[in-house]
Amino acid sequence: MNAIIAAIIQSYKLLPHPEGGYYKETYRSVMELEGTHLQNGMKGKRNCSTAILFLLVQNSFSAFHRIKSDELWHFYDGDPVQIHVIEPNGNYHLIKLGKNALRNEVFQAVVPAGAWFASKTEGVYSLVGCTVAPGFDFADFELANGERLAAEFPDQKELIFAFCRH
Repeated sequence: MNAIIAAIIQSYKLLPHPEGGYYKETYRSVMELEGTHLQNGMKGKRNCSTAILFLLVQNSFSAFHRIKSDELWHFYDGDPVQIHVIEPNGNYHLIKLGKNALRNEVFQAVVPAGAWFASKTEGVYSLVGCTVAPGFDFADFELANGERLAAEFPDQKELIFAFCRH
């Protein structure tokens, strides 16, 4: 493993994430929302907001998944990130997260609630942050099944199979 990647993982105490990459939760609001104030099929209570550090490394990817909240991505360090987004209506768009405005990269971008998305570094590593509101809960997380997702969005079949593990 690259020395810089190992240092980042050790320094920030990052753990492997089920979708790919490494992460550490850095914030969880103590304020909560009751179930009656939640949308998108969320049940129970949710913290108002959560945040993580997220590290993507070369020769790996974050597989297609979706959550029931908006997710705001922040670029911190390393190489640009490609975030592939398939909205519930089938519209596809690519977000380039990074620091080079001349390459149409942005420091922050939102993946809307309910959209399928996957990501990959364009180089050796990318250190980003993700803020979720209402806060992240694994009950709201769904990892894509490639066959089912490709059947739902056949125009994106090649991309889906490139970014799914099953």
